[in-house]
Amino acid sequence: VLSFPDDLSIGNHSVFRFGRPRLFVEGLGMGNWKCHVDRETEFVREELRHSPLQIHEIAAPEAETIGWTLQDYDDSAWDEAVVSPRSTLTAALLPENLMPRDIPYMQRILHSFDLPQRLIPANSECTFTLDAGEEMCAFLRLGMSGGKGAQIELLQSECYILPQGKGNRLDSAHGHLEGYIDRYTVAGAAEEVYEPYFFRTFRFLRVTVRTADAPLTLRYLDYDETGYPLELRTTVQTSDNSLQEIWEISARTLRRCMHETYMDCPFYEQLAYVMDTRAQILYTYAVSADDRLARRAIDDFRRAQRPDGLLRCSYPNINEIVIPGFSLYYILMVHDHMMYFGDRELVCRCLPVIDGILNFFDDHLGDDGLVKKVGGVFLEAPFWSFIDWAEDWMPTKGMPSAGRFGPITMESLLYLLGLQRASELCAWLGDTKTQEYQRRADVLTAAIRARCVDADGLLTDGPGRTEKSQHCQVFGVLTGVLDAETGKQNLLRSMTEPGFARCTVAMAYYLFRALEKTELYTWTDQCWEPWREMVRNGCSTCVEWEKEPRSECHAWGALVLWELPSAVLGVRPAAPGYEKIKVQPISGYLKNASGVVHTPHGDISVAWKLADGKLETQIDCTPELRKRIIP
Repeated sequence: VLSFPDDLSIGNHSVFRFGRPRLFVEGLGMGNWKCHVDRETEFVREELRHSPLQIHEIAAPEAETIGWTLQDYDDSAWDEAVVSPRSTLTAALLPENLMPRDIPYMQRILHSFDLPQRLIPANSECTFTLDAGEEMCAFLRLGMSGGKGAQIELLQSECYILPQGKGNRLDSAHGHLEGYIDRYTVAGAAEEVYEPYFFRTFRFLRVTVRTADAPLTLRYLDYDETGYPLELRTTVQTSDNSLQEIWEISARTLRRCMHETYMDCPFYEQLAYVMDTRAQILYTYAVSADDRLARRAIDDFRRAQRPDGLLRCSYPNINEIVIPGFSLYYILMVHDHMMYFGDRELVCRCLPVIDGILNFFDDHLGDDGLVKKVGGVFLEAPFWSFIDWAEDWMPTKGMPSAGRFGPITMESLLYLLGLQRASELCAWLGDTKTQEYQRRADVLTAAIRARCVDADGLLTDGPGRTEKSQHCQVFGVLTGVLDAETGKQNLLRSMTEPGFARCTVAMAYYLFRALEKTELYTWTDQCWEPWREMVRNGCSTCVEWEKEPRSECHAWGALVLWELPSAVLGVRPAAPGYEKIKVQPISGYLKNASGVVHTPHGDISVAWKLADGKLETQIDCTPELRKRIIP
């Protein structure tokens, strides 16, 4: 039983506290339960600054607890466990408030390092580095004997870092490892095992041993790979071989960011952010048609709603952090589930949350009809108006710089997209709010066109501002604020001319959708270049941001998992619940592509090639699926 203190500044940010540690037991007798408090393991902050994990340890076992998991262990010195009658439990802690598990158990796959040194002499020090071969999420287990008083450090690192920053992730000759450390003091038993409580994320593991007066024998160093048991059932091949390598690192990225929840990154935060999760869910649908973790995320975020209608930007999270625009991605998330699975009950449960989100933005419209300045720079305002880690916006921590002076157009565009998708959700359910949401959307569209478009027809980052971004042109296309020809020209200018803040990996999905809508999909060849660079640099997963890749594994970058089956092969839902299916491949710069796309109703095989400038397509599926495909 692991219990963090009530002080929210101490302990993992995604673990809620219930005041008093308890073990709920059902269906087992209550006799002979014993307990012992581990007072020798200290959890420490991974950094002095933002530290969401707080899972790393300074540990030293008590001699009398060594081997406590073995069947013949003598527990006579342990205390009798105290049975808590139901009458002593608060309503919040009653077992009836626990829900049946609705996702699979996390997988455990055993791996073992080949240790280069096993016997460490007394009063000596040795260091060696182990390579897992890829970014890994795993439970570590170090077996040893002897060596009483020895100090062991296990440093987990994602990659080698060069003096000038990140480049070749495998360059051990010129680079160094940075990461987080677990420290363990050896008791000196004949058979001793150290296992940290939480899983660790690493590609490289640096082991440092400093012995005292007794030699230490390292018997083994194992790790149990863990994560959600995602089964990739979609396969795609294209004329661009580089996309296959991108597919491989993307599939690994998605897996490493799926556990009990989706998470942004397994190394730094392990938090489920709404914007990130929306993308991860779409990628999961495209490669597996598995919505179990998606349903869990949709319900978690439903529980994250604040009294003002907004959602916390990540949840579960003990901290109250709000990014207003992220709440609108929740509406897109619910809309996605409608299109892929058509679960009316789920959508009905979410409608009050969606209404609350939209009402917040409606309540914060200015006299000009636009969303007012509702946030600002991180830690400088109550809310954080993050949009993307665009290089031009780094001084304002991901917020368009226009936000220092007033409203930002992107928050109005996101609100507009939320209204449009909410209207479609309500229309499907026959809800009367359809017309109201559409009315608001029409009024907002007119306001954006009147106040956020310059003389050249470009959307600016704020009313009356001159700053421009690719993001506004992209969402102007996706929302219909820009007509087809203007949207195409604006998007082209944002791709070729200086002066635009440009979409990063985080926003690539939306950029690709705008390129598709404006028939500029050939530009995706250029857009894949950041991923090709990841592969050239030895990345085993997709980085958070190509210009400043702090996190080596960030699942919003696994875009290719959706793009190849859904756009290049062209298989996607055309009506809620995949009742109608669109199979319309987009060639772009490619010459051919083929593969099998797994949908909630079965597999669809697609193969196409360009012949004399025309697309020749073959589709193979069951007769039932073929009936769903629209002409």
